[in-house]
Amino acid sequence: MSGGFIERHNLWSDEQKSRAAELEHSFKADDIKLIRLAWSDSHGSSRAKEVSAPVFLKTLTDGYNINVATFTLDATGGRVFRSFIRGGGMGLNEMTGSPNLTIVPDPLTYRTLPWVPGIAWILCNEYFDDGTPFHFSSRQILRKQVDRFREKNIDLVVGLEVEWYLRRVDQDVLTPKNSGVPGLRGRPIETSSVEPGYSYHLESNFDLMQPILSELAEMYEALGLPLRSIENEYGPGQVECTFDAQSAQQAADDFLLFRTATRQVCRRHGYLASFMCKPAFEGYCTNGWHLHQSLVDRNTAQNLCMPDSSDTPLSSLAKNYMAGLLENANASSVFATPTVNGYRRFMPNSLAPDRATWSHDHRGTMLRVLGGAGDPATRFENRIGEPAANPYLFIASQIVAGLDGIQRKAEPWDADDEPYESDRPKLPTSLDDALDALDNSKLFRVAIGDTFIDYYLGLKNAELNRFKAYVEDNSDQDAENGISHWEQNEYFDFF
Repeated sequence: MSGGFIERHNLWSDEQKSRAAELEHSFKADDIKLIRLAWSDSHGSSRAKEVSAPVFLKTLTDGYNINVATFTLDATGGRVFRSFIRGGGMGLNEMTGSPNLTIVPDPLTYRTLPWVPGIAWILCNEYFDDGTPFHFSSRQILRKQVDRFREKNIDLVVGLEVEWYLRRVDQDVLTPKNSGVPGLRGRPIETSSVEPGYSYHLESNFDLMQPILSELAEMYEALGLPLRSIENEYGPGQVECTFDAQSAQQAADDFLLFRTATRQVCRRHGYLASFMCKPAFEGYCTNGWHLHQSLVDRNTAQNLCMPDSSDTPLSSLAKNYMAGLLENANASSVFATPTVNGYRRFMPNSLAPDRATWSHDHRGTMLRVLGGAGDPATRFENRIGEPAANPYLFIASQIVAGLDGIQRKAEPWDADDEPYESDRPKLPTSLDDALDALDNSKLFRVAIGDTFIDYYLGLKNAELNRFKAYVEDNSDQDAENGISHWEQNEYFDFF
C-alpha cells in the first residue's frame, strides 16, 4: 500500500492499518461480492456507494471518489447551494462546481450485512483531494471534539436510548404520488398500526411485534451492536431500543448503523420503521432520543461523574460539565432536534423538557441525573433529542457545551423538582428559534468554526423556508394529529 492517498496523508492509526491488512482475507472467506462504502450526510442519513471486491482493495490504498453533492442537498434531493457559481454558493473556492471528494474507509467499522448475502459495509471519512479533512464531515467534527476532551485525559462515554415507530406496510407497489421532485418529497407509502398502543409494556401487545423484533435482535447481535433491551413504549407500535454505553465516536457510528439497518430489515419483512419525532397518525405521541453521558478517566476508566460523598449527586467536574449543558442548551438544541417536527416534543408535562432544568431521577427535566456516591454508572440523561438527529452533531454539541462549563468551572443552578413551573431558560419552541440561537452562539462558532456553522444554518434555513412556504400556500395545513402534510412527507420515510 506504499505511496497511496491514505499513506501519503497519514490518515490511519496503527490499529486501522492492522485491521486493513486482515480485510482481504475476511471478505474472501465470507464470499463478499460487493462492499457498501458508507458515509453520513449532514442530516445524519447513511449514504453509500457499492463497489466490487477488487475496487474495495484499491480503496484501502487510495480511498474512493464521490461527488460532494450529498452535502448540498436537502431531504427532497433539492439543491440548497448554488454549486455552479464561483465559491459553490458558499464563498468557498474549493466548493466551486460540485467537486469530487475522496472517502477513506475506516477498517475498524467493517461489517458483513446479515440480512443480505455477499454484501459488506464500511464507514468512511471524507477528504478533499489534497488530504484536507472535508469542512462538512460530521463524523470528523465529532472526532475533533473528542480529541479536545482527550487533551484533558477525559473520555465521554455514551449510552443510546432511542424511540421509533414500527408500522405495517399496506401498499404493494409504488405509485406516482409516492415520487416527488427536488424540493418536494412524494407521499409516504400506506401503512397501518401493528398494535393498539397506550398499554405501556403490555406483554400481549408486545408479542404482536415479536416476529420482526426477534429478527432485529438477531441482526443487531450479528452487527456487533450492543443491544440491552427492546421495549414497547406508549404509542401504537412505538418501540424503544437501548444499548450498552460506548465511547462517543463508537456510539455515534453505532447509531448511524442501527438506524439504517433497522429501516432496511423492517422493509424487507413488510414493515416500515420511522424515526420521525411525531408522525401524522391520529393519537400518535412523540419519539425522543435520550442521550446518556458520563465522563471517565482515559487511563483508569474511572467514572469521573461519581461524587465522593452522598451529600451531592455529582462530582465537581460533572457539575461543571452539567452547567455547560444547561447554559448552552438553546444554542445546542438544533443539533439535538434538527427538524420542524421535532419541536412538537417540547411541551409541559409531556415526558419531554420545555426548559433547561435538571434533577435527580426526574423525567420532566432536560437533564436527569442518575447514580451517585459509590455508583460507577453515575451519568446524565439528556432528554432534549429526537431520533432524527445526526448522531455525530448531537454528541459533538454535548462536548462543546459541557467542555465550556468545565473550562469556566461553571456551577449549575439548583435542581428543580417542579421543572415545568421553574424560572429557567425556556428551550426553543421552533426550528426558527433554535437556528437563531445557534447563529448567535460565539461558543459554537469558535469550537466548530464559522464555515460549518454558516453552512449548517444555510442547509436548515432552506428546509425551514420550504415549510413556511407550504404554510403560506395551504390554509388547511394540518393533517392528522396536528401534523402538517409537509412534515409527514418530509420526514416520515426519510428518517
